[in-house]
Amino acid sequence: MAEPVAPPSSSPAASQEISRRSFLKLGWGALLGFAASSAGATLRFIFPNVLYEPPQTFKAGRPEEYPMGVSTRWTKEQRVWIIRSEEGIYVLWARCTHLGCTPNWFQAENRFRCPCHGSNYTPAGDVIAGPAPKPLYRCAVRLLPSGEMLVDKSILEDRPGLREKPQFFVKFTGGSSNSAAPANA
Repeated sequence: MAEPVAPPSSSPAASQEISRRSFLKLGWGALLGFAASSAGATLRFIFPNVLYEPPQTFKAGRPEEYPMGVSTRWTKEQRVWIIRSEEGIYVLWARCTHLGCTPNWFQAENRFRCPCHGSNYTPAGDVIAGPAPKPLYRCAVRLLPSGEMLVDKSILEDRPGLREKPQFFVKFTGGSSNSAAPANA
């Protein structure tokens, strides 16, 4: 009588058996994957993210190019407003002193308003409403020998009395280029 043949085992251990060749392929694949990810991380380190910001100083043109009141000409590119009054020209940095948002100029209301938290500023930069703790900053501005204004955003002042100093204010009267003169002249 013949012995009965046992059916193939259906246990999990038998179906999970891996050959030596498959194990080596898996090992080499893992090693190559690790090497590729290490090379990618090294390349990422060599070429870091760079934030391209506009320069801190820029030429803003001639004073006679600006009409009386607030000019939003440089708001998008340089984040500043150039304000021309009867006495001269000054530059406000378009950054709310509360949390750093960019306020908007509302001509009809004659004020700057922060869209995020409701701070309101006068054209001189003084706080008139909202949570902002101090006035808007004025940027240094001077008149170059060529007649153009040079705005320097790295030099800021927000204290009344100091922000009206010649470094932050260009005296300008009239419309011809000969009538423009630096504030300290």
